[in-house]
Amino acid sequence: MDAERLDALRSAHEADGVRRSKRHSVRVEDYLEILHELELVEGRAKPARIAESLSVARPSVTKMLQRLDEEGLVDYKRYHGAVLTDEGRTAAINLRDRHSLLVRFLRVLGVDEETAHIDTEGIEHHFHDKTLDALRTLVEKAESDPDWWNSRNQ
Repeated sequence: MDAERLDALRSAHEADGVRRSKRHSVRVEDYLEILHELELVEGRAKPARIAESLSVARPSVTKMLQRLDEEGLVDYKRYHGAVLTDEGRTAAINLRDRHSLLVRFLRVLGVDEETAHIDTEGIEHHFHDKTLDALRTLVEKAESDPDWWNSRNQ
């Protein structure tokens, strides 16, 4: 049994590595999420607001914005902040949808709103798209038919 578990863990790590190589790093995803939210609220993401939102130092923000600019995910102008490119915005919207789905899932389970957002920040980068599709189906069923969900939890 232990050898099977070890093989399963190895396979999972290999598959996760392949999947992650096709996506942005967790840190880049965090920046894209914050940039998108700041754009929606303030029109532009300024380094000071990004630093405040992510609890990081402003020089770290500047360095990441330069990197994201080089990767074509943002248009960054020193002293003016950054705006997402079409590619960056698409990635950010996908991350926003992922975050929203996971919060909804945790809320269906009875987790309070604040805790759901905190927990989602810890797990949102690690779900496979197939798992998210399955969660979406479950959440939509539970939200559209609360009696079904409640009867399963009694």
